[in-house]
Amino acid sequence: MEVAITEGIKVTVDNYYMPEYSVPDKRHYVFGYKIKIENLSAYTVQLLRRNWEIFDIVGDKREVIKGDGVIGQTPIIDPGEFFEYVSGCHFISPIGKMKGTYEMKKVTESTLFDVEIPEFTLQPKFSIN
Repeated sequence: MEVAITEGIKVTVDNYYMPEYSVPDKRHYVFGYKIKIENLSAYTVQLLRRNWEIFDIVGDKREVIKGDGVIGQTPIIDPGEFFEYVSGCHFISPIGKMKGTYEMKKVTESTLFDVEIPEFTLQPKFSIN
């Protein structure tokens, strides 16, 4: 699991290979990831947008720039609370990386700030040797 804390917002990422959706013979590798966003700060925040940088070991880079919310939601997270979601990504090779940011708003002040999504590697256990 990878963890980053920005301005009191803790982002934890856990990921896993999904062999039931992958077809290695056709260069199609699917991964899932679970993200937990914990509000350790003293203010209520809202997740507005996400920005992703997605890297495949073969050198491909994809970007999701200013995508609205996550999984169709723009959650409001009170102090001491958290929000979790699951999503996925596919690659043409068995190894990839992702990293990014969430654009958040402090609800009472309407000020915006970016929260780091830590870089994480997506790799099936069978390829680690």
